[in-house]
Amino acid sequence: MLCVKIFFVRILDVSLGTLRTIITVKGKILVASLIGFIEMFVWFSVVNEALNTDEKSIWIAIAYSLGFATGTYIGGILSKKFITGNLSVQVITDNAYPNMVDQLRNEGYGVTVIDVEGKDKLTEKYMLFIEINDKGFNKLHKLVKKLDHDAFIVVNETKYVLNGFMDNFVK
Repeated sequence: MLCVKIFFVRILDVSLGTLRTIITVKGKILVASLIGFIEMFVWFSVVNEALNTDEKSIWIAIAYSLGFATGTYIGGILSKKFITGNLSVQVITDNAYPNMVDQLRNEGYGVTVIDVEGKDKLTEKYMLFIEINDKGFNKLHKLVKKLDHDAFIVVNETKYVLNGFMDNFVK
C-alpha cells in the first residue's frame, strides 16, 4: 500500500513542479510561489514516509521513480492544456501578394509585411509578421502551407505584446 501511495503522491508533486516552473517563466511569481509551497509540502511528506518506513524493498524506489516519470508526463500535458502564451510567427514567402496577405487578414490574423532580400536577390520576397495565441498555431501553419508550401516559417514564444493588433481568439 505504501508503494501505491508514493506513486500517486509523486505524480501530484512532480506535476505541480512542472506547472510551477512554467508559471515562473511566464512571470507569475506569486502564483508560482504558492504552488511551490504546496509542491514541497507534498514532496517532503512522501519522502519522509518513504525513508522512515521499516519496509526495505526495491518496490519503494520503483514506485517513487515511476511516480516521478508519470508526474513529468502529466505535468507536460496539463501545461499544454491550461497555460497559454503568445507566439511571434515570421513567414518568408514570395507569394505574399495578393492572395496570402488578404487570406490571412480575412481569417482574422493581424499581418505586417516587409520586403526582404533572399539568397539569390532575384526573387521578390516578403516577411510577414503575425502575433497569435499559441493554441491557434496549427490552423495558421496549415493555412500558410496551403497558400505557399515552400514558405519559410520561424516561430518564437513572445513574452509581452504591447499595442497593435493581436489575434486574441483561437480558431
